[in-house]
Parts: sequence; C-alpha cells; structure tokens
Amino acid sequence: MKTDYKGTNTICAHAGELVDKEFKGAVSPLYMSTSYAFEDVPVKRYPRYFNTPNQEALCKKLAALEHAEAALIFGSGMAAISTALMTFLKAGDHIVLQQTLYGGTYNFVVTQLEKYGIEYSFTTGWEVDDFKREIRPSTKVVYLETPSNPLLTITDVKGVAELAQKHSIISLIDNTFASPINQNPIDFGIDVVLHSATKYMGGHSDICAGVVASAHDKIKEVFNTAICFGGSLSDYTVWLLERSIKTMGLRVEAQTKNAMKMAKYLKSNNDIEKVYYPGLKNHPDHEIAKVQMKGYGGMLSFEMKDYIDVSEFFKALKLIKPSMSLAGIESTMLSPTKTSHALMSEDDRRKQGIKDSLIRFSLGIEETEDLILDIEQAISKVKNRTVHA
Repeated sequence: MKTDYKGTNTICAHAGELVDKEFKGAVSPLYMSTSYAFEDVPVKRYPRYFNTPNQEALCKKLAALEHAEAALIFGSGMAAISTALMTFLKAGDHIVLQQTLYGGTYNFVVTQLEKYGIEYSFTTGWEVDDFKREIRPSTKVVYLETPSNPLLTITDVKGVAELAQKHSIISLIDNTFASPINQNPIDFGIDVVLHSATKYMGGHSDICAGVVASAHDKIKEVFNTAICFGGSLSDYTVWLLERSIKTMGLRVEAQTKNAMKMAKYLKSNNDIEKVYYPGLKNHPDHEIAKVQMKGYGGMLSFEMKDYIDVSEFFKALKLIKPSMSLAGIESTMLSPTKTSHALMSEDDRRKQGIKDSLIRFSLGIEETEDLILDIEQAISKVKNRTVHA
C-alpha cells in the first residue's frame, strides 16, 4: 500500500488510522459490533470476513509498513502461516522450506501437509543453492525465514526471490524476527510476507495475532481461504494492536541497539561458548545481513559452557524473565528445546544445531548495563552452587 508518508515512525503512528468524526478524538475509535447492516450499505461487514472498520484500518497500516498493496490480520502467527500455505498449495504440489524454521511452522508441515497430498522437502542449509537443489517440476512454493528462529541464520532474500521468479514459484517469508522496521522483503522481490504480530508489532506481551501482506491478487486468494478457516481477530485486539504499532519503530530501535551491545558483551564472556547474532562481524551471514537489513534486530541466541546448568541459570535471574514468546518491552530468555522447538524430535533439533545449552534471548528496552549485571549475578550463583555441591 502506497502512502504519502515517508518516515517509518510516521507510518506507524498515522497510516490507516480511523478518524473519529463524531468527537474528534486523537485515536482511532473502537467499533465492537459483530453484526452490521446489509441493506443499502456499500460494504456488508462481518468479522470473519476481515472487513470490520478496525480490521480494515489496521490492514492498511500493516500493508504500508511492509510496502505491500494489501494485508490481512489473523488470530495468531500460525493462523497466518497455515492459511497462506493452504492457499497456495493443493494436492500434488510440492513446497521447499528452509531447514532452520520456527518449530510451530515445522510441526505444521510435517504433521499436516501429507494429509492433503502435499509433498515437502527441507533444504540442507539456507543458501540459495540449497533451495535450488530441492526444486521439482511440482514445486509451487518456497518458504524462508530470516533471521531464523532460534539460531539467527540469514538467508539471501533477493537471491531466493529471484530463484522463485525464475521457476514461476510463489515465495513466502516469515519476517517476524526482523519486523518491518528492520527488513522489508517485498522490496527484494518476495511475494508474500508473514508475521507473528504477537511479537514486535504487539510488543507488550499481551496480544496474539498474525499478518499476511502481499499484492492485491494474492491477498484475495488468501482471503478466500481465510474465510473458511475462520482465523479472524476480535476488534478489541485489533484496536490494541493498532495502538501498539504506533510505537513499534521506537521500541525496535531501542531493542536492536540493546541486542548489539549484549551480543558484544556475551561474546567476551568466558562462560559463554558461542553467540548467534547477525550484527557481529564474525557471524557467517553478516555481509548478507548488512545488505538486506536496516538493523540486525533485537533477538540473539547463545550457548552456555558445559559447566553452567541452564535450568539453574534461569532460576537465578532476577530481572530478565525466563518466559515464553519474545519481542516484548521486557527482556526474556527461554530454552528452545523446551519451548519454541519442543514439538521437533531431538534428532531434528540436532540437525538444525539446536542444543540443550542454547538460550534464546529477546532484548527489551531496559538499560543494557542492568541486564548484564543480572546475567553476571546469575552465572556467579550457579557456579558457586557447582563448587559447593
């Protein structure tokens, strides 16, 4: 969706806002009705048809943020992902998926697609050639995720988009970790952009939502599937999400700065085995990230040395919350093997490089110095317990 606004924060604050014509309030009014007139109206509105006033307004903002023509908002990230996949795939089709994926997406693919006669294959890596090797005559979709969850691998977005275009394949990307603030895949030729809006768009750990953004024709196809699956979002949550997105640019900028500082600190910490963050110059995909990302994001992962008990480390934290999900204003950590990727088998996690010692770290907006002090006291406490055990 094109707007006259040039600045990202201006788009966050103003694109798609509803005008309060009656009272001239500064924020979008909330229309809670689930029943609208059908006679003598230009639009027959119904929540499951994604066309209530608040839904329509928010979708305009989302499209503008992702430089797309249109967007749809869903009840969760997985509702958006599954609906999009089932829109562009049918019996006899094949999909190529990146090896490093969010566990929920992986679980959907391996437990559901075969039921519908859809074949799939995972790449052995995340290079363009890895995708190319898996393409078949029946391949209709390529699916990537960059930065990936939880190892922050970076895939060449433009390269995969060009490969898909060459073979007349639809390209889908999960852009959740980057957010529209740090990456706009449509600018690089990607067809469909997906988000768990629960994360950076919501940003306060109190909203569950998902997004699909694309060209008008593809959104129309997704809509035709979506009205059957019923993954719409309540207007109150839509209104809350529109409110939250107004500060997304400011929040993500602060979180990205914190992540860069934290990655450098963790890299220098002798109790940390390895740090995964594309902003570090020693990250294998750093140069690609520099080209396609405006910022390296507020997410990182790291592995503890073997002598640090991860569970005890979580218990010893005082400020950072050991908590599910990510991208809130508060910093959180979790164990992917116990949470985001628990549905994957141990063997499949090992193939992706996800170890029990791996910790996914979502940086909030706190002062980095306070977060570092919390990490140091927690490590010290765990080490002292080990010594006196």
